[in-house]
Amino acid sequence: MASIFTQIVNGDIPCYNVGENDKFLAFLDIMPLRKGHVLVIPKLEIDYLFDLDDDLLGDMMVFSKSIAKKIKSAFPCNRIGVSVIGLEVPHAHIHLVPMDVMSDMNFANDKLKLSSEELTSIANKIMSA
Repeated sequence: MASIFTQIVNGDIPCYNVGENDKFLAFLDIMPLRKGHVLVIPKLEIDYLFDLDDDLLGDMMVFSKSIAKKIKSAFPCNRIGVSVIGLEVPHAHIHLVPMDVMSDMNFANDKLKLSSEELTSIANKIMSA
C-alpha cells in the first residue's frame, strides 16, 4: 500500500501545500512543533533518505533550502532547523522547523493543535513570502 505521503502526492489525501516542483512537494506538518513546520518529500516513494540517488538527494536539499528561505521570511526566527528522523512514515522526508532555541527542535515537545483556518493562513503566508 502507498505511504500516506504518496497518497498526498497523488491527491488522494489533501495537504497544506507550500511549494512543489516535478520532483518534490513541501507541505505543512499538521501536528507541528512550531508554526511554519514544513515537511519536504520526494514525489518518488523511497523509504529512507539515504537510499535516494545522489542527484535526487542533492536536488532535495536545494529545494528544501528554497522552502526554508520562505519559512524564515514568513516566520522570523534565528534559524530553520533541519531534521531527518524518518520513522513515522516509510517515505523519505525532511522536517524544516523555525527555531529560536535548541529545544524548539525537540520532537518530544507537545505538538501544536491548529485549526484548518490557521493552517491555511500559515501555508498562504509561506507561499507568498
